[in-house]
This record gives sequence, structure tokens and C-alpha cells, in this order.
Amino acid sequence: MLTVRNIYKTFNPGTANEVRALRGVSLDIPEGAFLVILGGNGSGKSTLLNAVAGTFQLDAGEIHLAGQNVTRWQEHQRARLIGRVFQNPFTGTAPNMSIAENFALATRRGKPRGLGWALNKKLVGELRDRVSELRMGLEDRLGNAIGSLSGGQRQALTLLMATYLKPALLLLDEHTAALDPKSADQVIRVTEEVVKRHKLTTLMVTHSMQQAVNLGDRIVMMHRGSVAYRFEGANKQRMRVEDLLARFEELRRREMLDDSVASLLQETYI
Repeated sequence: MLTVRNIYKTFNPGTANEVRALRGVSLDIPEGAFLVILGGNGSGKSTLLNAVAGTFQLDAGEIHLAGQNVTRWQEHQRARLIGRVFQNPFTGTAPNMSIAENFALATRRGKPRGLGWALNKKLVGELRDRVSELRMGLEDRLGNAIGSLSGGQRQALTLLMATYLKPALLLLDEHTAALDPKSADQVIRVTEEVVKRHKLTTLMVTHSMQQAVNLGDRIVMMHRGSVAYRFEGANKQRMRVEDLLARFEELRRREMLDDSVASLLQETYI
């Protein structure tokens, strides 16, 4: 379903602000798999998601999605295969438009646009059914401006919009990080239900080790633009938060050792 093969990306190359964000990352995600990507700040996890989405062009490597080589596709071209939910609940929707109008736009993702009525009775009926699955009472508020809703409500609706046409791949970019704990729990519940119901191939970036343990069937831990650890199958099922913390501590110690060796070598040759 998704193949990421030896991809590299460096931002601001040859300058004082050079950042080697991705260093030979490779992934093979089968159809219906749910991969959780963990990592500290600057580890490359969000950059990896952006690379798959087509936000920028790679320096090297290839990306194949749903049987097609999308490496050189622009972001808008990949949009017909990809649904995405961002960290900010106010990204990806039109705040002054109603819930129904936002959904009407979502139903046209990747399709040619033209003149005509975006909403009709059939679509509104379908929307009521879909939105009622959230169990938030929003099916009776389809005419309300989506910008008037809470962050949790808006993020749950955004998730429904991103998956309305059943994308080949769902990208979740820390989609609960900006929410309060109660709202985050609601959105995670909706995420689990939607992904299972539609058997969606999913990549989720998160800082939450508890989410990583509870969700999905595999984990990738990134560090300095590379994949440091992979857990799947029985290893993923047995994984606990304490185990992930131990791996993070191991990476931290390794990084400190690398810095110490570099300093020692520098002192030796000065």
C-alpha cells in the first residue's frame, strides 16, 4: 500500500541553518495497517508525514502509494489518495461556512469542480447519518458555522471529512496535541472507530506514548531523521509505556555518548 524507500531531505543545505531532516528512511506499510510514529522534537516524524503528503520534493528516494509512484506528484495531486488531519483544529476547514458546507467541499476532494448545487437533500441525509456516529449531537447543527464549535468537536468533524471518501491513506499529524484531555480522549475514540470501520491504512504522528501503546498495530520510533526502532506484531502488543520510555532513554544516552566522543576528538586534534 505505502512504500517509502530510502528517502532523504535536507533543509537550507550548505548554510549555517542546515537541517538534515530525513536520512535514508524506509517503510513498508501494508493495506489496512495502522502505524504510530514517535519521536522527540526534531526527530523527523512530522517531516516524514509531510514527505508522504507531498508538501516538499525529496532530495533522494521514492514514495509509492496505492500502486503508483507518487514521488514527483505535487501535494494537490496526492490529495485524491490521502486524507489528512492536522494538529490545529482550525486547519483544513472554512470557519465561516456551515458544517454541511464544509462536508460538501470534502466530498469533492480530488474531483473536477464545476457549477452546481453543492448540497441536496440526499447529501444532507447522508451527512446526518455520518455525523450522528460521533455521538456528539452535531447532526442537529449542520447549519451552524464550523468555526463556532469547540476544538474537539471540530477535530472530530475534520476526521470524518478526511475519511468521507475513504482515502487510500490517512495521515494524522498530532491531531490531539492542541486539545484538552477530555476532548483528546473523544477524538481518539472517534479515530479508533473510524479507522476500524473503514479499515483505513493510517500513519499517526504523536508525542503521547500512551496513545502509541493503545493505538495501531505497529510503532516506529524516529531519532535524528532516521528510524531508530520498529515494533510490530507480538512486540507491539506487549509494548508498555515503560518500554518506550526505556528506548527513549537509550537514545538519549547514545546521543550524549556521541557528543562526548566528538568533543574528545576535537580536543585531540586542536
